Parts: sequence; structure tokens; C-alpha cells
Amino acid sequence: MALLVGTSGWQYKDWRGGLYPRGLPQRGWLAHYAEQFRTVEVNNAFYRLPERSVFERWREQTPAGFVVAVKVSRYLTHIKRLREPSEPVARLLDRAVGLGDRVGPFLLQLPPTLKADAELLDTCLRAFPTDARVAVEPRHETWWVDEVRAVLERRGAALCWADRLGRPIAPLWRTAEWGYVRLHEGTAAPWPNYGRGALGSWLARIDDVWPRADDGDVFVYFNNDPGGAAVRNARTFCRMADRRGFRAAAA
Repeated sequence: MALLVGTSGWQYKDWRGGLYPRGLPQRGWLAHYAEQFRTVEVNNAFYRLPERSVFERWREQTPAGFVVAVKVSRYLTHIKRLREPSEPVARLLDRAVGLGDRVGPFLLQLPPTLKADAELLDTCLRAFPTDARVAVEPRHETWWVDEVRAVLERRGAALCWADRLGRPIAPLWRTAEWGYVRLHEGTAAPWPNYGRGALGSWLARIDDVWPRADDGDVFVYFNNDPGGAAVRNARTFCRMADRRGFRAAAA
């Protein structure tokens, strides 16, 4: 099993002087980031879907083996609320093809007000090609039912394991051969850092469900970007994972 660790986004001005040397132009940030981590989650696609040429540029700026996860546009998840998914999904795929072999999972983060609808979710997942990896992050407690789990398993979609304040906010279901974890906010000082205890707990959970002999990948993204917390926590997580015997890496 390969553990791919990164952050949710990379274009944060307060990372200058930390991850990024102060003299490095912003156009060079992604290439520098890709020297440190194996994957990144593109968050800004949620707010405005980039043109294909932007995805192509990201491919050119990253090395072979680097993986880009793409958060699906809020047009599908928050405005259409998963209804009529064919056109939004087709548009997303037509642009994301610019990533070539860098393309990774697609993240469907659902609105916190959207209650469970297994049939609606199934229709949306069917709009993606069968070889696309899709992670789903529901945020309403009604989704934690067997019918939803069955849809995810049937479509090979991963339930996103999400954390806030050091606690899982979703059941730790394994619904696909691969996994997807998002760490939003820790409780360590300074805010919003994760402490080593919380990071160790997440490593143990992953280890319990995805034995290292498995062939599947597990993607872990730190979404606690203020003050560079995500970068520091991702690096610490990688070092802890390496000591535990996972195949993870960060500079």
C-alpha cells in the first residue's frame, strides 16, 4: 500500500518564507511544492473550474509520479446538489484530462445541508467513467446508513475519512480498494495544528484498515493551511509513517 500525503492547495501567501523561499516567484511554487510532497489536492477547482490549459501547465510543472486530486466544482455539489450530473462531470473531465498521468481522485464534498439520498448519489457516481477514482465527503449525519455504503462499494468510490478537532466526523468505512483522508483542523498549539498523538491515531486507523501488503493507495490531505500548519503537519505525518513502515515521503 502506498501512502500519498500532501496539502489541500499550495497557493497560500503565508507559506512564503516557510515552504517557499521568499525570493521564489509564485509561478514556481507548484514545482517547488512537488519536490517536497507526492500529491496535492486542488481546492480552487471547487470555486472556479480551471481551463484545460491550466491543468496542462500543472502537469508540466510536476514530475512523473506526482498525483493531483481535484475537488469537484460546487456547481455540481452545492448548486445542482448532485442533480443532472452528466454535463458538469463531462466538463470537469474534459478539462482535467490536461493533467495526463498526473490525474488523481476527484473529491465530491457535499453541502452540510444535503441529506442522504442514495439514489441521487448513485446517479452522480455513474456519470464518472468506471476507471475514475471518486471520493465522497458527506457532511450530514443522515448519510451514515447501509444503503449509502452499498452505493459507494458498488461504484468503487471511497468514503472520505474526515477529521475536525482530532476526531473522525465520518464512520471509518472502507468502501473501495483505495482510501482518502482529509484533516481539517487540529487542537494543538498554535491553531490549527495537529499534535503527534492525533497524527499517530490517524496512522493507526489507516494501518488497521489498509494493511501495508495491500496494493491500494491511501491519499491524506491536510486542509489546515493557516500559518503553514498543513505543511508542518504533513511533513511530520510522513516521517511518522516512514518509521512505521509505510511508503511515504516528504523532504
